[in-house]
Amino acid sequence: MKIINYTQATSHAFDNEMVKGVTGRVVIGKDDGARNFCMRVFTVAAGGFTPKHSHAWEHEVFVHAGQGGMLRQGEWVDVKSGSVLFIPGGEEHQFKNTGSDDFIFVCLIPSGIAEI
Repeated sequence: MKIINYTQATSHAFDNEMVKGVTGRVVIGKDDGARNFCMRVFTVAAGGFTPKHSHAWEHEVFVHAGQGGMLRQGEWVDVKSGSVLFIPGGEEHQFKNTGSDDFIFVCLIPSGIAEI
């Protein structure tokens, strides 16, 4: 069993032309013995965004704090604290922070792929 505050997990900063102001943390993953899923927490700073991308696997997202936008089928959809999202495999998507506070979301992916 593992119980931590997500801020205790190692952080990985991403900031380049494709991604701006993003910190990712693997909070539960293969190193914890998780065989089916990986849980990650991403923090997107004000004005920041994740890369636009798609992949074969589905993932589930819970917005923990802040407000942002999610690119869905070429359109931006507003999301905020408490929003729950399902992103099917193969669907292009991207997140951006549309507020002034950190935009924080939890993302579940299947095990067996790169965790961060």
